[in-house]
Amino acid sequence: MYKRVLLKLSGEQLAGDQEAGIDPGIAKWLAEEIKKVVTTGCRIVIMVGGGNFVRGAQITGYGIQRVTADHMGMLGTLINALALTDIFEDNGVKTRCLSNIFAQQVAEPFVHRLANKHLEKGRVVIVAGGTGRPYVTTDTGSVVLALELGCQVVLKATKVDGIYNKDPAIHKDAIKLDTLSYQQAVEDGAIKIMDKAAMGLAMEHQMPIIVFDAMQPGNIVAAASGKPVGTTIS
Repeated sequence: MYKRVLLKLSGEQLAGDQEAGIDPGIAKWLAEEIKKVVTTGCRIVIMVGGGNFVRGAQITGYGIQRVTADHMGMLGTLINALALTDIFEDNGVKTRCLSNIFAQQVAEPFVHRLANKHLEKGRVVIVAGGTGRPYVTTDTGSVVLALELGCQVVLKATKVDGIYNKDPAIHKDAIKLDTLSYQQAVEDGAIKIMDKAAMGLAMEHQMPIIVFDAMQPGNIVAAASGKPVGTTIS
């Protein structure tokens, strides 16, 4: 059982079957799954992406600078974090929204000591804005945040049940890998489940990453409990 974990959620997961936006049903379901983690005594930090609204790297151009595009992406993560905070609270999960971009009217600023105090009081901490800097993905931001807050593992939530030796959507003979070394994950160009900068940082600091299907009932609490779920990169 881990004492403190970081859960990385993508914006696409929050959209559910919709092309964009937030599916409140998905958020409510996540609240119930995360409640199972909280009741075990494990503290949970969540970093959320914003791809259900905008991806900075994809809208660069046509007059929009990359820095501006990345700032727009950060605002998308803030929208997601605010929605999750309200829905979690409404479902009995004590939650606080902290932001790495200046947004004092809607969220508390991310301060290391403040985040720690919330965690020590048993609250779920949702962090918006990635690292607050352009050219850095929320995947890399999640590893940075996990290191900063003393998490023992990064739980990378996906829509697949782990990492395969080749794309299972194309190759029927693809084999799921239960474990993977940092070196393999960084060097294999076919592994695109998480960006290479994030995995390189995790390797440098020996932060394990579990890639798993978060949309299966009980998987989040199982991963947070150290049970074999998905693929472990270590």
